[in-house]
Amino acid sequence: MAQKARKDRAKSNETTLKNLHIGSLTVNGIFLLSHFLFRSRSLLFWFTLSIPSFLCQYTLEKTGRPSYDPSTKALKASGEDLAAPGLTEYMFDVVWVTWAAAILVTLFGNWAWIFWTVVPAYGIYKGFGLMGAAKSMAGLGGMGAAGGDAAGAGAVPAGNRKQRRAAA
Repeated sequence: MAQKARKDRAKSNETTLKNLHIGSLTVNGIFLLSHFLFRSRSLLFWFTLSIPSFLCQYTLEKTGRPSYDPSTKALKASGEDLAAPGLTEYMFDVVWVTWAAAILVTLFGNWAWIFWTVVPAYGIYKGFGLMGAAKSMAGLGGMGAAGGDAAGAGAVPAGNRKQRRAAA
């Protein structure tokens, strides 16, 4: 049963990576063709703002690509789940926003690179959320040093049932 799940993940990852690379080639190819054939767009902006996208694609490729035994063609590792939430999802978002910005620049001009600012703005937003969560986990979320003792001895200890029994 587990082998089937690994094979399914490997197949899904291969399809996802193939689509990712075809999409990247298409969008960047259209941008470069448009730059050289029709309207001159800033290659410096394109290259600079595409670096995070290229790094994300490289990371997704390295972590998600399944590996096979060269002699038997048997699946050795299925790769990380590319449909996983969290950092993997954010890396795909960076790639897609960069593609959208490149298409907008192709259609409307260099000023459309401003759309790419969504990437760092979202990163800052998520960073502040993580800092708030870390503060609350550390007990610093709005309570002073004396605030942590206010619960007293009658408070139910955190943890699972076994840990609560041991504490009582």
